Amino acid sequence: MGFYYFNREGDTSIPDATTKAEEFAQRFARIIEDFKKDPARQGVPLDVLDVENANAISLFENVVRLNDAIVDEGKRLENLVRGVFAVIIFLDNSGADIILGILPFARELLRRGSQVILAANYLPSLNDVTYAELIKIISKLKDEEGRLVGVGTSNLLIANSGNDLPVIDLTRVSQELGNLANDLDLVILEGMGRGIETNLYAQFKCDSLKIAMVKHPEVTEFLGSRFYDCVIKYDEV
Repeated sequence: MGFYYFNREGDTSIPDATTKAEEFAQRFARIIEDFKKDPARQGVPLDVLDVENANAISLFENVVRLNDAIVDEGKRLENLVRGVFAVIIFLDNSGADIILGILPFARELLRRGSQVILAANYLPSLNDVTYAELIKIISKLKDEEGRLVGVGTSNLLIANSGNDLPVIDLTRVSQELGNLANDLDLVILEGMGRGIETNLYAQFKCDSLKIAMVKHPEVTEFLGSRFYDCVIKYDEV
């Protein structure tokens, strides 16, 4: 609390700054003590993710049916790529990002006969989807016949990337993923950390696609872009 006590005397714009600083310090101290006694009292991050995932799952079928209604294949793919803001996809955020962005795109690839590998972190990092969480999400989205709104999932694989960060070093993925990645046609890196900050210029033996939204000032400066600009970089081999 030293910071608040130190600064209260220096704020001449508020007549009762000292009193307010004291009240704030006391309330803040009580909140910290409450959290120490019961960290889950106000809910935990997983509760928030569960709610967000449930909301996104309820919208999934409508999203994919709207995409299916687009007759022109080029326009349908363009619409799916906009939604994302043998194939392997390195995943980013949980919630709407994965459920309403990536999964409709993956479903379209399955519908076209591709084998799709979804690679997710094995441990939580920020709000990134985890391997265990992704398995549960896919299970909830499948119907009784194991299909995603009419599309079979026998060619859909879910892999543990071996990563526990919001960025990824592709030289240090799990052995499981390394084995699955031996014969690929396309690698997709989704999210700013994986697609821009660590792998924008990564070279692969197959085609690659990086899809991300710019959200950090350092990245905007590096790219000469603006906040929330979308980056799509396709490299053909």
